[in-house]
Amino acid sequence: MELKEIIRDIKSQFRTAMNGVASAQMRESGLSYKVNFGIELPRLRAIAGEYEPNHELAQALWKEGIRESKILAGILMPVDRFFPEVADIWVDQIPAQEIAELTVMNLFVRLPYASTAAFRWISDSRVNFQVCGLLLLTRLCMQGREFNETASYELVDQAIALLQDCNERVAQQAFILLRKYILMGPQQAKWVAQSVKGINAPDGTRLEGWCQALLMECEY
Repeated sequence: MELKEIIRDIKSQFRTAMNGVASAQMRESGLSYKVNFGIELPRLRAIAGEYEPNHELAQALWKEGIRESKILAGILMPVDRFFPEVADIWVDQIPAQEIAELTVMNLFVRLPYASTAAFRWISDSRVNFQVCGLLLLTRLCMQGREFNETASYELVDQAIALLQDCNERVAQQAFILLRKYILMGPQQAKWVAQSVKGINAPDGTRLEGWCQALLMECEY
């Protein structure tokens, strides 16, 4: 089929699988998309399984203002044709936390330059880039990715700085990353504990609670 026909076929499947209740619940919870069919992830994976990974198809789907199209784009994009400059464009265009998490899980973590991109993104001043960088590093930690000493220090330093960020999405994701990093071993826990002890967190704040939680996890 031609690309336009494939897109039309996918949209037809979206309409068939539409879940109006789920779509309304997402909207009420603050997930705002131009178009949202409310389709569950297992069903979206089943739809994606009907098509071969294809760069042009993935790019076309990403450009659609549809929640489900963007999720499929991350699944169907071949990693060997997804270059760093295109990854930056996608990150900049991510419309919601859900898409950030799913695109990291389905695509970014499989990239041969995943670690390089993650460190570059967390040092960026833009929220989308910081969040995606933190999400990606979290995924890499969960996979057991080894970081050399220089990269380890950079990960902890940047995460500690972002833990104190005024943007809640960024700070929350930095906290999650540090928790996953602690689980990688006693040396990692030691580095995190040393850095956390240097934070001057006001009493009763969210930051103080996070610092206390991290220090407790470093002890076990």
